[in-house]
Amino acid sequence: MNQTDKNLLNEISPTLNEAEVYNIRKNGESIARQVNSYVSIIPKEDKSGLDIYVKENTLFGIIHIPVIITKSGLKETVYNDFHIGKNANVIILAGCGIHSDEDKMTAHDGIHRFFLEENAKVKYVEKHFGNGKGKKRNLNPTTEIIMKKSSTMNMDSTQIKGVDNTIRITNATLEENATLEISEKILTSGNEQAKTEFNVTLNGENASVHVTSRSVAENNSFQEFKSSIIGNTKCYAHVECDAIIKDNGMVKAIPEIYAKNIDANLIHEAAIGKIAGDELNKLMSLGLNESEAEEVIIKGFLK
Repeated sequence: MNQTDKNLLNEISPTLNEAEVYNIRKNGESIARQVNSYVSIIPKEDKSGLDIYVKENTLFGIIHIPVIITKSGLKETVYNDFHIGKNANVIILAGCGIHSDEDKMTAHDGIHRFFLEENAKVKYVEKHFGNGKGKKRNLNPTTEIIMKKSSTMNMDSTQIKGVDNTIRITNATLEENATLEISEKILTSGNEQAKTEFNVTLNGENASVHVTSRSVAENNSFQEFKSSIIGNTKCYAHVECDAIIKDNGMVKAIPEIYAKNIDANLIHEAAIGKIAGDELNKLMSLGLNESEAEEVIIKGFLK
């Protein structure tokens, strides 16, 4: 790998050099892979992608599956399926970094499906990043989540910067006592556009979901956040969308909650606006100029 490769990996997977289990994909091909006794990584035969199997009762397993693209004009769709065994507890670190210096469409569509068996626990961290002189870097992640009884998933998704267009879709179905927590952070600038869509169906009694989206739209960028939560039984859902707009940035929030049971408790909150003046004044009183104060607030907001 050259220095550009290493820089991209450092942005999306900074602890990769400590990994015991990993698959590194570069420019449409797997260039490195390592497994152990509790994780199997098997290339798909009918399409591009992997089947990752985690054995029952695995504790504290960590899996890295970063993707980097440095070839301008490359477009790919990759299908990764994660089969998480009963009582397993794992961390999965994923994401994609694109470096492009040409104005050719360069795109990665990642379709990730998670199948959590009873009482399985997953922390899923996904980072997206783009850099270079090109202006046609597209990243479109789709996440499908099937959660069986008493399983838990914590999903942390971050779009750092440099992604010109993205459509981010997450679909989840939860059975009895399953718990899903999703945290999304997005920064757009220039003329970038980002659309997010969450569709969660709570089928099992006492299933719960908590979605938190924090975003900043700068310059002439545009973001759209849409969430649809369906409660079919006694369940709980809380969705919150908080956004900061700067310059000519625009943010649209579209909530939808559908209670199909008298004991379905579904909540949606949204707040969109500029940086509060009292926050700016407080930092400026410490010697920062307005631009520096805004940067500190945004970093804290997206942390």
